[in-house]
Parts: sequence; C-alpha cells; structure tokens
Amino acid sequence: MTKIVAKAPSGKQAPLGPAVGGAFPGIRALPGAGRIGDRVFRTLTAGSGALVLVTMVAIGSYLVVAAWPALHANSGNLFTTQVWRPQADPPVFGIAAIAFGTVVSSLIAVVIGVPVAVGVALGVSQYLPRRWASVLGGLIDLLAAVPSLVFGMWGLYYLIPHTRGFQQWLSTYLGWIPIFRNRTATLTGQYGQSLLMAGIVLAIMIIPIVASICREVFARTPGPTIDAALALGATRWEVIRSAVLPFGRSGIASAAMLGLGRALGETIAVALVLSSGFTINWHLTELGGDTVASTIVLKFGEAGSSPVAIAALMLAGLCLFAVTLVVNATARLIVARKVATP
Repeated sequence: MTKIVAKAPSGKQAPLGPAVGGAFPGIRALPGAGRIGDRVFRTLTAGSGALVLVTMVAIGSYLVVAAWPALHANSGNLFTTQVWRPQADPPVFGIAAIAFGTVVSSLIAVVIGVPVAVGVALGVSQYLPRRWASVLGGLIDLLAAVPSLVFGMWGLYYLIPHTRGFQQWLSTYLGWIPIFRNRTATLTGQYGQSLLMAGIVLAIMIIPIVASICREVFARTPGPTIDAALALGATRWEVIRSAVLPFGRSGIASAAMLGLGRALGETIAVALVLSSGFTINWHLTELGGDTVASTIVLKFGEAGSSPVAIAALMLAGLCLFAVTLVVNATARLIVARKVATP
C-alpha cells in the first residue's frame, strides 16, 4: 500500500500521522489548524448546538409543568375520551378525537402533496431548461411565503364551495369504500368542511418544502452516473428511474417526514376549513373534525378564566410537541442511515 507522505520542515519526506482530534485518520493537521479563529468558530458552533438542545428541553419542561394540573383534574381517559370539556365539573377531556384528526389530515396531505412535490422537483431538475426551471422553482418556493391564514381563507371561500360536487361524486360512486361514504349528506345535503378538505389544503402548504428538498437532492445526483446511463441508451425516464430516484430515495423520505411535521403543526388554515366535532370519524367527506393545533387556537380564548382549561391546552400542546419531535428525529435518522451506507 502506498503511504501518503508530506514535506517535513527540513525538506525530508515524512509520513502523515493521525489528524488532530481523529477527524481524518492518516492525515496530519495543516499548519495553523489550531489558530484562535478556528477555536472560536468551533466554540460558537458547539454553543449554538447546545443552545438549541437547551431550548428544546426548556420548552418541553415548561409544557410538562403547565400540563400537570390537567392530568390530576381530568376525570376522563386522556387517550380514549372523545369530548373536550375541561371547564365542566368535574373536568373531562381527551385527545383521542383531536389526535385522530391531526394524524388523518396530515396523512392525506402527505399522500397528495409528496407525489406532486417530487414531480415538480424532477421536472425542475431533470426536464426543464435552466431558465424555465429557475422560474418554476422560484414560484414554488414563493408558496412557502404565503401566510397560512391566506390558505385557510382560500380553502374556506373557494376550495370548499367548488369541490362539493367532487365530494358528492366520491360519496355516490365510491361510497362502498367506508372512508368515502357520507352518511349525513343524504339527509342534509351538506358537503364541505371535512378532513378531506383540510388534507388538501395542507397538501398545498407542504409542497414547497418537500419540492425544495427533493430538488436539491436530485440536482446532486453524480454526473458520471447519469452520463453512463445515457451512454448505454437509456431514455430520460430510465435515467431518472435507475439513477436519480435511487440516489435521492433517502432525501425523498426525509422531505416527506419534514412535510408531515409541517402538516401536524398547522393551525389557522385547518381551523378555518374544519367544523369542530370532537368525534373520531372515518368518513372523510362528512362534516366535522378537529386537530390538536386547531383545538388550541379555537379554545384558547374561552379558557382564560379556567386554570384547568389552560392546563388542558398545554397538555394538548405537549402531545403535539412530542409527536413533532418523533417525526423530525425519524427524518434525521433516515438521512444519517443513508450517509452511513457506503
């Protein structure tokens, strides 16, 4: 094996030893690597990371302390009760219904939004000319700057009125599938503020972040791999299928998880397009539905005079905080596993 050598100060050849700190074994630290600027930068970056961890611990600790009175005062089961009456005597509430609505609406958003975002990212990075790709990529990124209130108002005043026919079609022709059956519309004729509509609004809101991450991942596909596939006579789609998508698989997964985290915590937009019901309803086109975030924003105003009600909302926030941490940690693990895989 050829040994890497470096010029010693005397002009002789000397083998490179282990790096300082063990970061790159076999490579000697460059002269001046221990300069004061490097040490200051290393300290600042380590301090920034520690500050983030301390902030997360502080938030979690505050939520636990603030939510503790609700755990003692609650007369119902936190995980199975489907009502929210923390101001009653005795207080009774649970997160079953709001957790169900949060998970279902977010999953709908991921199922609809992620394929669209991946298609946009592939079009921008692989198909469109550079100038058009820059324009389309910029327009997609602009969606991230639109306030969630605007999405909520658009969903309430435009999307819902213009999709009642679509929801009725789903219930009429696909009603044999339980999730599309609308049991109340045959009596009331009402279609609108449902979990399906909330999921569609959330899907539009997560497209920018998912598309941005996927676009960056696809753009870093090794050029020689693409050139080799083209040299073998592969079509553009075959190149994408055999080279681009396998390379970006972990990036797509992590982008989807980050989009899921974004959907889980959305507040105003969901509060506007859902009608509160506090029941677990598997029929996606029926009226009613709640999420943790929308419940917090809708119930906060009326909870000001009740310490237990405030503590109950803190408890709901703690549950959402924990779920979001799990989702983002999962995305991080997916990325780390890909990096560690040779």
